[in-house]
Amino acid sequence: MDLQAMLRCRMGWAQAEGPSHDVVLASRVRLARNLASAQFPGRARPAALRAVRERVFAAARRSYLKDGAYLELEGLSEVDRLFLAERHLVSPALASEPGLGGVVVDARECLNIMVNEEDHLRLFALTPGLDLREAARRAEALEGELSRDLDFAFRRDWGYLTSCPTNLGTGMRASVLVHLAGLGLGGYINKLLESLPRAGLIARGLHGEGTKVMGDFFQISNATGLGRTEAELSAAVEKAVETLVRREKEARGKLCAGAGRTRLEDTVYRAIGALTGARLLSFEEACHHLSALRLGLSLGWEVPGDFGTVNELMILTQPAHLAMLAGKPLGVEDQSVLRASLVRRRLTKK
Repeated sequence: MDLQAMLRCRMGWAQAEGPSHDVVLASRVRLARNLASAQFPGRARPAALRAVRERVFAAARRSYLKDGAYLELEGLSEVDRLFLAERHLVSPALASEPGLGGVVVDARECLNIMVNEEDHLRLFALTPGLDLREAARRAEALEGELSRDLDFAFRRDWGYLTSCPTNLGTGMRASVLVHLAGLGLGGYINKLLESLPRAGLIARGLHGEGTKVMGDFFQISNATGLGRTEAELSAAVEKAVETLVRREKEARGKLCAGAGRTRLEDTVYRAIGALTGARLLSFEEACHHLSALRLGLSLGWEVPGDFGTVNELMILTQPAHLAMLAGKPLGVEDQSVLRASLVRRRLTKK
């Protein structure tokens, strides 16, 4: 599968399915692993990194990912690598400095392996909605298949050995992509984010560590992987997010009550006006307005589109996706023109 084919495929994790999908777009479990016989990527020589990638690719071809796409990042253009980062298949860091990195992706983009970033491999499983336990089950099943061919670095006292100490132990990062528009509009979001570290959680932007929060979309995940089992970690994060979902729905209900409903309707329908009428639209504007539209959908209002369409537009309106659609690099204004046109067509079916 080439990148143009990937562009045309629907991302399985972005579909409007799964528990609490009106608040939780997707759940993801990542397992960081390193080969016992090789130095961490940050210290390894090119020949060693190339050998690691060959070994991981060979093991993946004997796993659930045998029919997946196998990509060597140094052979891709900058736009292609950014495209993969925008789809959450590689990290922004690996996209910008690919070195001898690689990625293996299944047809629905719900199971993949990133190679030679901070660790030798990071395997990911994604599910739509709030279902971390299923994501963990899939990730662990893939790890089990890979471990038949790969000897992962492990110590009884420390668990799986990783480049960053915060990943020691399970090497697991259980995360959910949540839409907290109600808490954001209600003015509760800062207090909520301040409380997360006490629960062992951390909030990041749309693309994870070091990325900006836009449109009240957040990644919520465990802060460390040491001291608990994989099952305990995924269950703890899922339980905390269930509480977060209840608070978000309560906030949405309060916004609809009394005189506040008119102000909320104005916010939602102004956003719809921009999305269906604008001729220039930045990505940050698109995120802001799509957030408001998604909120309207969650309240059952008669608004254009559906959850699946909005989820996909959050991905398709990013810069590299627009360049892929156009078949050429685009300047900022050309991106804004194409973004606005794409959103109008998808929401009005014209």
